[in-house]
Amino acid sequence: MPQPEDRSAGRSALPPLAAEDHRCADCELSYPDITVERAVASIRQIPTAARVAALAVPVLKRGERPTPGTWSVTEYVCHLRDVYVTYTIRLHRARTEDRPQLEPMLNDLRARRFRYNERDPSPVLDELTVCVAGFCEEIARTRDWDRLVTRLPDEQRTALWLVRQAMHEGAHHVRDIRAVGEAVAAVGTPTHLPEP
Repeated sequence: MPQPEDRSAGRSALPPLAAEDHRCADCELSYPDITVERAVASIRQIPTAARVAALAVPVLKRGERPTPGTWSVTEYVCHLRDVYVTYTIRLHRARTEDRPQLEPMLNDLRARRFRYNERDPSPVLDELTVCVAGFCEEIARTRDWDRLVTRLPDEQRTALWLVRQAMHEGAHHVRDIRAVGEAVAAVGTPTHLPEP
């Protein structure tokens, strides 16, 4: 399972974006094979899949990290919600602006500042449902899938890539929620690890 990285230090610490033709061995997803229609169908299933995976974990285990560098179920649920907020804004900017420069998500900073691990996952899962619906509405408004966005100077991605990446993030993080849930459920007494 992926571990969070401290990306709050600045742009130089950002990992590269996945390529337009990315293939994920873990998820068995190939970006060139993902149509907008397939992405939307998959993305619409994310809130239910995340809810089932997260709520299957005992309540006292949802905030537990299996290792100090791996997020808890609660943290992954909050991140997943923020992915769809962020990608809605990114896709809107791709649609309405000329080559906008995207801000990084700064995942670990968000987790700390917005106290992800202090949240109750149930209302966050409700928020995820709304955020996914909003993202799908933005997809429906998009016509030109070749519109470009940038992040770092040498990173340009298309509006279509944004949708494929959002689908991948959802699928991948539902798997992460299941894996973390299984890892912490297998351990005895819950312990809340300090924030990194």
